Amino acid sequence: MKNSIFVSYPSPINETQVAFIEALLSYLDNRGFSPRTLGVTDYDMDAPLKAMRRLMLESNGVITVALKKTLTMVPIDDEESVDKGILYEERWYTSPFCHVEPAMGFQLGLPILILREKGVVEDGVLDKGVIGSYMPEFDVTKPHGEYFRSREWVDIIGKFEGYARSVAERKGTPPRLY
Repeated sequence: MKNSIFVSYPSPINETQVAFIEALLSYLDNRGFSPRTLGVTDYDMDAPLKAMRRLMLESNGVITVALKKTLTMVPIDDEESVDKGILYEERWYTSPFCHVEPAMGFQLGLPILILREKGVVEDGVLDKGVIGSYMPEFDVTKPHGEYFRSREWVDIIGKFEGYARSVAERKGTPPRLY
Protein backbone atom coordinates (compact mmCIF):
# COMPACT_ATOMS: atom_id res chain seq x y z
CA MET A 1 0.00 0.00 0.00
CA LYS A 2 1.39 3.40 -0.98
CA ASN A 3 1.95 6.21 1.49
CA SER A 4 -0.49 9.09 0.85
CA ILE A 5 1.07 12.55 0.42
CA PHE A 6 -0.86 15.79 -0.14
CA VAL A 7 0.78 17.58 -3.08
CA SER A 8 -0.15 21.19 -3.68
CA TYR A 9 0.70 23.34 -6.70
CA PRO A 10 -1.02 26.03 -8.75
CA SER A 11 -2.12 25.33 -12.32
CA PRO A 12 1.07 25.49 -14.39
CA ILE A 13 1.31 28.40 -16.83
CA ASN A 14 3.82 26.82 -19.23
CA GLU A 15 5.12 23.47 -20.43
CA THR A 16 8.31 23.57 -18.36
CA GLN A 17 6.24 23.84 -15.19
CA VAL A 18 4.02 20.96 -16.37
CA ALA A 19 7.12 18.84 -17.00
CA PHE A 20 8.52 19.65 -13.54
CA ILE A 21 5.27 18.67 -11.80
CA GLU A 22 5.05 15.44 -13.84
CA ALA A 23 8.65 14.59 -12.94
CA LEU A 24 7.99 15.24 -9.24
CA LEU A 25 4.81 13.13 -9.20
CA SER A 26 6.59 10.31 -11.02
CA TYR A 27 9.49 10.49 -8.56
CA LEU A 28 7.11 10.24 -5.59
CA ASP A 29 5.19 7.37 -7.18
CA ASN A 30 8.44 5.45 -7.81
CA ARG A 31 9.41 5.93 -4.15
CA GLY A 32 6.19 4.32 -2.89
CA PHE A 33 4.11 7.44 -2.32
CA SER A 34 0.65 8.21 -3.59
CA PRO A 35 0.59 11.94 -4.46
CA ARG A 36 -2.90 13.37 -3.92
CA THR A 37 -4.06 16.76 -5.13
CA LEU A 38 -7.49 18.28 -4.70
CA GLY A 39 -9.09 18.73 -8.12
CA VAL A 40 -6.61 16.38 -9.81
CA THR A 41 -6.67 13.01 -8.02
CA ASP A 42 -9.38 13.76 -5.45
CA TYR A 43 -12.63 15.68 -5.76
CA ASP A 44 -14.98 16.97 -3.09
CA MET A 45 -18.27 18.86 -3.11
CA ASP A 46 -17.49 20.80 0.09
CA ALA A 47 -15.82 24.19 0.34
CA PRO A 48 -12.13 23.96 -0.66
CA LEU A 49 -10.71 24.51 2.84
CA LYS A 50 -12.90 21.75 4.28
CA ALA A 51 -11.98 19.41 1.42
CA MET A 52 -8.26 20.21 1.83
CA ARG A 53 -8.41 19.49 5.54
CA ARG A 54 -10.14 16.17 4.96
CA LEU A 55 -7.57 15.15 2.35
CA MET A 56 -4.70 16.21 4.60
CA LEU A 57 -6.07 14.14 7.47
CA GLU A 58 -5.83 11.14 5.13
CA SER A 59 -2.26 12.07 4.16
CA ASN A 60 1.08 11.64 5.90
CA GLY A 61 2.82 14.78 4.67
CA VAL A 62 2.44 17.91 2.55
CA ILE A 63 4.56 18.91 -0.43
CA THR A 64 3.87 22.35 -1.89
CA VAL A 65 5.38 23.51 -5.16
CA ALA A 66 5.26 27.31 -5.40
CA LEU A 67 5.24 27.86 -9.16
CA LYS A 68 5.26 31.28 -10.81
CA LYS A 69 1.63 32.25 -11.33
CA THR A 70 1.12 36.03 -11.46
CA LEU A 71 3.52 38.62 -12.85
CA THR A 72 3.29 42.12 -11.39
CA MET A 73 5.14 45.34 -12.05
CA VAL A 74 6.20 47.12 -8.87
CA PRO A 75 7.34 50.77 -8.82
CA ILE A 76 11.00 51.27 -7.97
CA ASP A 77 11.96 54.05 -5.61
CA ASP A 78 15.69 53.44 -5.98
CA GLU A 79 17.16 56.77 -7.18
CA GLU A 80 19.89 55.12 -9.29
CA SER A 81 17.36 52.95 -11.16
CA VAL A 82 15.03 55.91 -11.74
CA ASP A 83 17.95 57.93 -13.14
CA LYS A 84 18.51 55.10 -15.65
CA GLY A 85 14.85 55.24 -16.66
CA ILE A 86 13.90 52.02 -14.85
CA LEU A 87 10.63 52.77 -13.11
CA TYR A 88 9.28 49.28 -12.46
CA GLU A 89 10.58 45.82 -11.67
CA GLU A 90 8.93 42.47 -12.36
CA ARG A 91 7.85 40.27 -9.47
CA TRP A 92 6.41 36.80 -9.73
CA TYR A 93 3.90 35.58 -7.16
CA THR A 94 2.47 32.12 -6.69
CA SER A 95 -1.06 31.04 -5.78
CA PRO A 96 -2.39 31.99 -2.32
CA PHE A 97 -3.05 28.27 -1.79
CA CYS A 98 0.74 27.73 -1.73
CA HIS A 99 0.59 29.65 1.55
CA VAL A 100 -2.70 28.27 2.90
CA GLU A 101 -2.07 24.55 2.37
CA PRO A 102 1.35 24.30 4.06
CA ALA A 103 -0.03 26.36 6.96
CA MET A 104 -2.93 23.91 7.29
CA GLY A 105 -0.51 20.97 7.21
CA PHE A 106 1.63 22.66 9.87
CA GLN A 107 -1.41 23.03 12.13
CA LEU A 108 -2.15 19.32 11.70
CA GLY A 109 1.45 18.44 12.64
CA LEU A 110 2.29 16.95 9.24
CA PRO A 111 5.78 17.05 7.77
CA ILE A 112 5.99 19.83 5.19
CA LEU A 113 8.26 20.30 2.20
CA ILE A 114 7.97 23.53 0.20
CA LEU A 115 9.70 23.88 -3.16
CA ARG A 116 9.88 27.39 -4.62
CA GLU A 117 10.42 28.11 -8.30
CA LYS A 118 13.32 30.48 -8.90
CA GLY A 119 12.00 34.03 -9.12
CA VAL A 120 8.90 33.59 -6.94
CA VAL A 121 8.74 36.27 -4.24
CA GLU A 122 9.76 35.02 -0.80
CA ASP A 123 6.85 36.09 1.39
CA GLY A 124 4.38 34.48 3.80
CA VAL A 125 5.23 30.81 4.37
CA LEU A 126 7.68 31.06 1.46
CA ASP A 127 9.87 33.33 3.58
CA LYS A 128 12.94 31.47 4.83
CA GLY A 129 12.52 30.12 8.35
CA VAL A 130 8.74 30.52 8.69
CA ILE A 131 7.98 26.79 8.54
CA GLY A 132 11.28 25.92 10.16
CA SER A 133 12.72 23.71 7.45
CA TYR A 134 15.00 24.33 4.48
CA MET A 135 13.13 25.48 1.39
CA PRO A 136 14.83 24.53 -1.86
CA GLU A 137 14.59 26.75 -4.92
CA PHE A 138 14.45 25.08 -8.33
CA ASP A 139 14.77 26.29 -11.90
CA VAL A 140 12.20 24.82 -14.32
CA THR A 141 14.37 25.80 -17.29
CA LYS A 142 17.05 23.27 -16.27
CA PRO A 143 16.71 19.51 -16.84
CA HIS A 144 14.45 18.08 -14.11
CA GLY A 145 16.28 14.79 -13.93
CA GLU A 146 19.40 16.74 -13.03
CA TYR A 147 17.65 18.41 -10.09
CA PHE A 148 16.09 15.17 -8.84
CA ARG A 149 19.56 13.58 -8.80
CA SER A 150 21.21 16.53 -7.02
CA ARG A 151 22.65 16.12 -3.54
CA GLU A 152 20.33 18.87 -2.28
CA TRP A 153 17.20 17.05 -3.48
CA VAL A 154 18.32 13.59 -2.35
CA ASP A 155 19.06 14.83 1.18
CA ILE A 156 15.88 16.89 1.52
CA ILE A 157 13.46 14.35 0.07
CA GLY A 158 15.14 11.56 2.06
CA LYS A 159 14.48 13.38 5.31
CA PHE A 160 10.91 14.24 4.27
CA GLU A 161 10.25 10.60 3.29
CA GLY A 162 11.44 9.47 6.71
CA TYR A 163 9.10 11.89 8.44
CA ALA A 164 6.14 10.89 6.25
CA ARG A 165 6.74 7.17 6.81
CA SER A 166 6.96 7.85 10.54
CA VAL A 167 3.56 9.60 10.46
CA ALA A 168 2.04 6.58 8.68
CA GLU A 169 3.54 4.26 11.31
CA ARG A 170 2.27 6.38 14.21
CA LYS A 171 -1.23 6.64 12.77
CA GLY A 172 -1.45 2.84 12.83
CA THR A 173 -0.13 2.43 16.35
CA PRO A 174 -2.79 2.32 19.08
CA PRO A 175 -2.39 4.74 22.00
CA ARG A 176 -0.63 3.46 25.11
CA LEU A 177 -2.39 3.44 28.45
CA TYR A 178 0.85 3.29 30.43
